[in-house]
Amino acid sequence: MTAQETLQVRVVKKQTEAEGIASYELARLDGAALPPFSAGSHIDVHLPNGLVRQYSLCNASHESHRYRIAVLRDAASRGGSVAMHDSVHEGDVITISTPRNHFALHPAQRTLLLAGGIGVTPLLCMADRLARTGADFALHYCTRSAERTAFAADIAASAIAPHAHFHFDAGAPEQKLDAAAVLANPGPDKRLYVCGPAGFIDHVVTTAKALGWAQDHIHLEYFGAPAQDTSGDQGFDVRIASTGKVYTIAPDVSVVEALRKEGIDILTSCEQGVCGTCLTRVLEGEVDHRDMYLTDEEKAANEQFMPCCSRARSKLLVLDL
Repeated sequence: MTAQETLQVRVVKKQTEAEGIASYELARLDGAALPPFSAGSHIDVHLPNGLVRQYSLCNASHESHRYRIAVLRDAASRGGSVAMHDSVHEGDVITISTPRNHFALHPAQRTLLLAGGIGVTPLLCMADRLARTGADFALHYCTRSAERTAFAADIAASAIAPHAHFHFDAGAPEQKLDAAAVLANPGPDKRLYVCGPAGFIDHVVTTAKALGWAQDHIHLEYFGAPAQDTSGDQGFDVRIASTGKVYTIAPDVSVVEALRKEGIDILTSCEQGVCGTCLTRVLEGEVDHRDMYLTDEEKAANEQFMPCCSRARSKLLVLDL
């Protein structure tokens, strides 16, 4: 697996967008155009502490002079968000990947965008694109309170405004998201996009499926994987198809970690099974899927897995490496 192409950019602007949320505007050092991207794209950011984390691009996809990302400071995170807030400053030069898109817009007569907290970032870019093309859409943006609602002023001043609906946990009952009402009357001409915390996504997706939404018309992107019960994890073996060598994976070590110690480096980013960067083909064996990236159908096919988090149900996995 080849490394993702990278480039250096300068943080030309950093500002607070809401309580605990900072945005970063990134531009090329020479001011030249950045690689193009489409709505729903993300970049990998190489942090000063050595971590690599992915963040969605939230500015308009026709812009070539900048990338804009936003980061929620989460003390319970694995170091990425805190490093962004404390160690990345205006004027700094950082390394990023070129944009990738695992969350692309599909043509539809009506599009519903449901955001939970910082999950609004990729949906902002989608909403801008839909507004610019005159599409029929609605953006439902759910946050704890007005103080925690990033980009509210930007949305109000943009072409997205007539399509935007804000829902605050701390607000009056009548303004809270009624998922069943919003998702009523599904059809083949409608698409649903949802992004945010796992609990928010699960609630929206469960409601949508109960109302008859087709699986392939529901598109989602997690910002963090829910905790896994690892108490029953056992060791297993991995065979590398290209060499025939077999490596034992301990119960408390991921496939990525174990192979890295053996000099076999698999490209990773989120290391939570969310982004799809480490997707690896499985030639033999049964996978214990723990990612939030593959669809149920893809997991059932048992042809690929995320070695950063997923494990084996069988004693052996043969990987196409």
